[in-house]
Amino acid sequence: MKRILDIGNCGPDHAGITRFFKQHFDCEVAQADRADDALAKLKAQPFDLVVVNRKLDIDYSDGLEVIREIKSTPELADVPVMMITNYAEHQNAAVAAGAVRGFGKLEFHDPQTLERVQAVLAS
Repeated sequence: MKRILDIGNCGPDHAGITRFFKQHFDCEVAQADRADDALAKLKAQPFDLVVVNRKLDIDYSDGLEVIREIKSTPELADVPVMMITNYAEHQNAAVAAGAVRGFGKLEFHDPQTLERVQAVLAS
């Protein structure tokens, strides 16, 4: 069973993300609100994929900073991370910070979204 950590999404968006993943993969989806609780969860147990909202719901801080924190933590640097955003410029910035190209909340039904996630979870 794959383990996915969703960081920074509100309840309804987390439910949609969980539905997407469970529809296509044998997985469980955990949730974190901020970078500090996400880092604690990532250090406590392995995850196969981390998805980070562009703006964290709890305080509207920048999800790109969370990605940078994960990627700069030596024991977490190899964990695949995707940003959740519909904006190409923010996807590009996330990729430049070490993330795998992610997807937007409007792209759950796009075949490319499924292909991107399958590529990460198959490895």
